[in-house]
Amino acid sequence: MPDSIFLGVAWPYANGHLHIGHIAGAYLPADIFARYHRLHGNRVLMVSGSDAHGTPVTVRAEQEGRSPAEVVAEFQESFLDTWKRLGISFDLFTSTATPNHARVTHDLFKRLLEKDYIYPGTMKLPFCTVDQRFLVDRYVEGTCPNCGFPQARGDQCDNCGHTLDPVDLIDPRCKFCGSRPEIRASEVLFFRLSAFSEALRDWLTPKTAYWRKGVINESLGFVREGLKDSAITREISWGVPVPLEGWESKRIYVWFEACMGYLSASVEWAEQQGTPEAWRDFWEDPACRTYYFVGKDNITFHTIRWPATLLGYGDLNLPFDVAANQFLTLEGQQMSTSRNWAVWMPDYLNRYDADPLRYYMASSMPETSDMDFTWREYIRRNNDELVATWGNLVNRVLSLTYRNFEGRVPDPGELNDRDRRLVAQADRTLAEVGAEIGGCRFRSGIGKAMSMAQEANRYLDETAPWKTIREDRASAARSLYTALAAIDTLKVAFAPFLPFSSERLHTFLHGEGSLAASGWRSELPRPGQVLGEPKPLFVKLDPSVAEEEERRLGA
Repeated sequence: MPDSIFLGVAWPYANGHLHIGHIAGAYLPADIFARYHRLHGNRVLMVSGSDAHGTPVTVRAEQEGRSPAEVVAEFQESFLDTWKRLGISFDLFTSTATPNHARVTHDLFKRLLEKDYIYPGTMKLPFCTVDQRFLVDRYVEGTCPNCGFPQARGDQCDNCGHTLDPVDLIDPRCKFCGSRPEIRASEVLFFRLSAFSEALRDWLTPKTAYWRKGVINESLGFVREGLKDSAITREISWGVPVPLEGWESKRIYVWFEACMGYLSASVEWAEQQGTPEAWRDFWEDPACRTYYFVGKDNITFHTIRWPATLLGYGDLNLPFDVAANQFLTLEGQQMSTSRNWAVWMPDYLNRYDADPLRYYMASSMPETSDMDFTWREYIRRNNDELVATWGNLVNRVLSLTYRNFEGRVPDPGELNDRDRRLVAQADRTLAEVGAEIGGCRFRSGIGKAMSMAQEANRYLDETAPWKTIREDRASAARSLYTALAAIDTLKVAFAPFLPFSSERLHTFLHGEGSLAASGWRSELPRPGQVLGEPKPLFVKLDPSVAEEEERRLGA
């Protein structure tokens, strides 16, 4: 019986292009996980979308003299293009600006209100007397009270990563006019987060058995510090309206409604499939396992606030796992959009293939600690591992076979012990890679696959079919057949990580059908099977590429 797997992936702000930090943080690990489970025959739903209502969107819109809707539309198109070219296989990538999202958000809001988990109150907020408006999170900047960074935003400090409140900033200033704001009381609605302290602690405690240490420790620490009720409305014109009379000038706060997008996207997906109730299989069936892929700056929103919302609403699945990654730095420095210190995905994909980047980031994925991306290491991994190890193995075996056996899989006769050991090792590797991916250990998974490629290369060097083909054709046929069997299995193991090259390799080996239809299993080649004319899977890059790309940074 296939398992049901739900994947909720972080919602990027629709205010700029995606960069490699976003990909390593959430989108690549989610895609690897989804592709593995689909190959395994499980029923998968992976959703996300543009966060249209975050203040980064309205800040950019005001700075450029455009409407927020125009900004969202531009970057929604950019995101969709990036997913296609990078191979991120969402079942639906939507937006929080849809009527469906507003409808689902209102349903959640009203249920929580009816249960007294939402109540009115007041809070102090910065007010710009020049612009005559309250300043929500990124509308105000100042000095971080935790680390002293002078350009901290009202919602978070980019230097130390601490979540902030605008009134906590030292020497606050309006982002637009630079004036010092006054602190005034504003009417808001609060979510009674404190009511869920015991339930969240009881739910989180067993997760220590399999959640990443950083995720579970931060989450339990947050609960132990004492949960405080959170304001969920803001005085702003862009966002999901508050469905209450007298609150027409306010909007539901983005951090409260954005997570609701996981549910609204599922509802939208079901309607698009022509099966409007299908979302319930992923949200109401307790057998479904739900995973969330986010960056470390979003952990408690997915382990505390969103689960509390789900508990308050009732009868909806809580997260099975929150696979939050740490940060990816670039050439030893934290990425910065203001300094253009980033590798932007549209720019990368205009010049290079997707799979080498997917390989590099999977191999050095920041699962438990921050990792650094360097162009020199990117070139090294591409040339020494993808090209010289995996690509060279495939090209040597396929070219020798195609040239010497009329473009067909040779008949191996009886395999010897060394041959059978390699085939068995490839089978074990496939199972091990699957176990690593299933446990959200992607770096280890791709490492096991590449180690098996190295072992297959050693086997090929030992049996040397390019020599034996002249004096012992049967021996050459056996070793090439054995190597083809290992390659065919490795093709499956690499498929979640390297979808484009794996699909091309499947075509070389089988000529028809898709890799996805073959499933997560090994299969011995059929003697006589016609092979496609082999071509290199990867391109070797000149070391000068690293220097060129380093010069582009910050330009």
